[in-house]
Amino acid sequence: MNAMNATAADWTHIEPLLDDAMHALDETDRAAVLLRYFENKSLREVGATLGASENAAQKRLSRAVERLREFFAKRGVTVGESGLVVVLSANAVQAAPVGMAVTVSTAAALAATTLSTTTTTTLTKAIVMTTTQKALVTVALAAAIGTGIYEARQVSAARTEIQKLKQQRDLLTDQLEEMTRERAEAAKQLAALRDANERPNRDAGELLRLRAEVARLRNDSAQAAQIKTQAANDPTALAAQAWLGRVNLLKQRFEQWPGKKTPELQLLNEQDWLKETSREFDSDAACREAMSRLRYNAKAKFAQIVNEGIEQFAKANNEQLPSDLSELARYLTPPADSFLEGYQIAKPGWVKPPQPNSPNSERAKTWAIVEKGSFSADGIPIRDGSNLADAEYDMYVVIYRGNGGYYGYGVGRPAK
Repeated sequence: MNAMNATAADWTHIEPLLDDAMHALDETDRAAVLLRYFENKSLREVGATLGASENAAQKRLSRAVERLREFFAKRGVTVGESGLVVVLSANAVQAAPVGMAVTVSTAAALAATTLSTTTTTTLTKAIVMTTTQKALVTVALAAAIGTGIYEARQVSAARTEIQKLKQQRDLLTDQLEEMTRERAEAAKQLAALRDANERPNRDAGELLRLRAEVARLRNDSAQAAQIKTQAANDPTALAAQAWLGRVNLLKQRFEQWPGKKTPELQLLNEQDWLKETSREFDSDAACREAMSRLRYNAKAKFAQIVNEGIEQFAKANNEQLPSDLSELARYLTPPADSFLEGYQIAKPGWVKPPQPNSPNSERAKTWAIVEKGSFSADGIPIRDGSNLADAEYDMYVVIYRGNGGYYGYGVGRPAK
């Protein structure tokens, strides 16, 4: 019992100095002490690990223990060699964790091949664990576990709270959607009620408007009847009605005879039509002649538009003239692109102006626009009238640059 108490008392003094004492040993001695007393290896195993015999290992251990004893003695701790061995065997092995056995063996082997002092010291500190250190580790571990459990409970409570908030949010969302639908339905019903209330007012306003329209129409009808009665006795009104009748007759003839119609007729105004109806159409020939004059007048108006366009083109292109009619189209005012489809640029030498010449007609020899089908492919004028709407009365048109730059010619008829 006294030996056990002495051993415990010695360990109490030795334990605080053990790390420094082990550090004071050389690499091989330290490895021998670790293997023998901390891993409880036999002398043979210690010698095999250090690469020495069993006897050499015993001697080395004895020297190492003696050096430890001297280290402790210098620091006021007196203990015999055998007592030191007992203290180390009784406490160091119990204090070392089981899992560190391999680490100690490795450290011993590396020590035999000159491991660094720092590595061995660290292993020594890791192995020699006191009861106080164990208690501190236990307390720290318990605190960590307690903290983890507390945090887990906090997380669980937070998740539960979040779930409740999500449920409340979903409920509020559903309520909001329902209220939105109810609001839209109420707005729809309100609009229907407003429309129902306003409909009588609208109907009353429409009725008043219709009554005013009927009254206006009755007044217009009465005035028209009065004018008609007055016109029946007015020579001027009778003449105007006759002219309008002849205009309608000509237009009707053009519609009934599509082949005799000319696209350029669109350029004529009402005054042009009335001018050609100042005489009576007492025969078919008179009607045909009037239609021919309208066609030529329409082509003459187109020629004037083209002349103005040619001048604009020449100014914009250094006095050059178009080589293709598509180049001239954007210079025509009003636009007359569709009319150009019935014309072509004559080749030099095709056109020979009539005598006496029209103003500037000599220019037609070098550049002119002629109706398609008025010349053969060889440049010979076609004078049989086969391409005219009415060969007996109609005339071809030649357009060239110059003031009044156009003239017409027909089958056996003088140019004009």
